[in-house]
Amino acid sequence: MVVQQYRDGGGARAARALAVAGVIAVTAGCVGGGGGGGGSDGSGQRAVAAERPLDVLGRAAGVLAEAGGAEARTSMETAAGGTRVTIRGEGTYDFRKQMGRLKVVLPTDAAGAGDRRPITELLAPGALYMKNRGAGVPDDKWVRIDTTALEDGNLVTGGVTDPMAAAELLRGAADVTYEGKSELAGVTVHHYRGVADLNRAARAASPQSRGALSAAAKGFSKDAVPFDAYLDEEGRLRKVRHRFSFASEGSEVQEAAEVTVVSTLLLYGFGAPVTVRLPDEDDIYTGEIRQG
Repeated sequence: MVVQQYRDGGGARAARALAVAGVIAVTAGCVGGGGGGGGSDGSGQRAVAAERPLDVLGRAAGVLAEAGGAEARTSMETAAGGTRVTIRGEGTYDFRKQMGRLKVVLPTDAAGAGDRRPITELLAPGALYMKNRGAGVPDDKWVRIDTTALEDGNLVTGGVTDPMAAAELLRGAADVTYEGKSELAGVTVHHYRGVADLNRAARAASPQSRGALSAAAKGFSKDAVPFDAYLDEEGRLRKVRHRFSFASEGSEVQEAAEVTVVSTLLLYGFGAPVTVRLPDEDDIYTGEIRQG
């Protein structure tokens, strides 16, 4: 699991493990099988700046579900032991069905090869499907991960934070400050900064997200997740950045180092059509998976 990898005693080693999306120690035995709207200013737009920040953030996941599909870009940056690695993804996500399809691009040097194909990831409630996973998995096969069994609930495992989980985390927001208005890709957005509590977020999450967030609340070394969230005038989440921290156990003579993973999600093109077809059972790899 992810946290176990981060506790193996080496910050750079942990960063490499995440960078190849190879932090999932699985075998055939474990690879198996919202809220409503808010107030309006009378023009169809929510006057988010006039509302309590906690109300705005607590409603964000529900507003996205109302919006339906969206295009998404993701980045996940790991900094540990002087090593910095960034994984990027791009695709579409359906917030009503909580399903998405993303292409995840790994840095060449972190992959350990000069040319590595992007990993295709299918996101679904309680599951992550990965193709081009490498590490001995046939090219035509998918790997299926039960995200409720991951110690991080798939907040960092696949190199992408599930977009709905990222929004649901805001339901656990506390100590929030409103940082004012700014512009993001030509859209006026409202900036909120705060800390999300994983346990609180899991309790308030939708049934589809609750299992994964509950797993993360138990598995992370810190329940507090600092964030910056940017919402448009209609209360739709346009950008969110979460900072996850892990304690990396060093040797007996070294102090435990901290591994930081910064996950950023950008949303745009609301209303975009999203088509996700999950693999048939015959297309899922059931053999042992080597570590990356």
